[in-house]
Amino acid sequence: MKQFKQMFSAQLKITFREKQAWFWGIFFPVILMVIFMVIFTGSSDNEFSAKVAIVDENPNVISEMMLNQINQIPILEVETKEPVSREKAEILVKDQEVAAAIVLPESENDTSILLVVNKENERGVTSQALSGMLDQLIQHANLAAVGATPTYQLQFKSISSGNAELSYTDFLLTGMIALAIAQGGMFGMVDLVEMRRKGLIKRLRMTPANMTLFGLSDMVMRLLFSVIQIVLLSLIGVFIFGAKLYINFPSLLIVFLLGALSFNALGYFFSSFSKTSEAYMGVANITSFLMMFLSGVFFPVETMPEWIQPVSHVLPLTYFVEGLRDSMVYSTSIFSGSLWFGIGVMVLWGVVTFMIGSWLYKRKSIVATR
Repeated sequence: MKQFKQMFSAQLKITFREKQAWFWGIFFPVILMVIFMVIFTGSSDNEFSAKVAIVDENPNVISEMMLNQINQIPILEVETKEPVSREKAEILVKDQEVAAAIVLPESENDTSILLVVNKENERGVTSQALSGMLDQLIQHANLAAVGATPTYQLQFKSISSGNAELSYTDFLLTGMIALAIAQGGMFGMVDLVEMRRKGLIKRLRMTPANMTLFGLSDMVMRLLFSVIQIVLLSLIGVFIFGAKLYINFPSLLIVFLLGALSFNALGYFFSSFSKTSEAYMGVANITSFLMMFLSGVFFPVETMPEWIQPVSHVLPLTYFVEGLRDSMVYSTSIFSGSLWFGIGVMVLWGVVTFMIGSWLYKRKSIVATR
């Protein structure tokens, strides 16, 4: 314990002297989160609306009925008060001045409504939503044509462990906190590479110093940075971006401590085989980039293609994101089985990488000479 305290004190002094450590450990995650929060939540809470153009070149009873029903849809904003020509509507769509053009039936015997969209936005959310709305409108028209009345209807309700309606801002905030803490652990051990390159590790090995305790002391010191990160990022998310958190503190404490230590162990493992800081940063960047987009930081894993989901389910960041989200947004109890399964996967990653890293540090073959 005395040796651990001395090593921890030395690591802390080194870190406080390194201004770059403060930037990459504290300020860079804040900058990164603000950028992504502005990009992904800038219009996420706004009410959906779509601007459309109506084509009714040959007014008739059917087209008039359809036009009246379309005008009653509140989220559709008609470009002009009066219908426009087919040619004018297609120009508006090509120039992206409207999301789509709706061509009404040209005669009472015509049984179709044409939706014209821009090819670039064919798979977009707005085009898909408009297609669904018009399809529902046509289904109602078919029922009316045969004199039938709707019997069944779909009702929708969302529930959560939280005390209020959750937004995408809450979802993204917890993902960014997990990403920042994970990156702090994976990138934070680069100083060990420099120490080995300068021969300091070799000199330490010639002393009674325990190298396992040396790595553990650095990991615990990085944990302090993670505490500052989660507090600072949470405050920014709540007071600047309006996020709502419903924290279960016992769950959060367990997930945070074990998750942060696991990613510190991952960074310790990277440093054990990297001969230069450039090599270390390369490995850390590749790993971070892979997990950033496959671990549910920006969108749920379930929305990814099925063939790539198995990859997401073995990444430690996936379970760290889910653990923080469960404990900070959904107020999941510490007795939840799914929560402990994710914790178990993270701990397994941490223990295995730390043990391999410690073993590699003990080998003379990876100790650089001056």
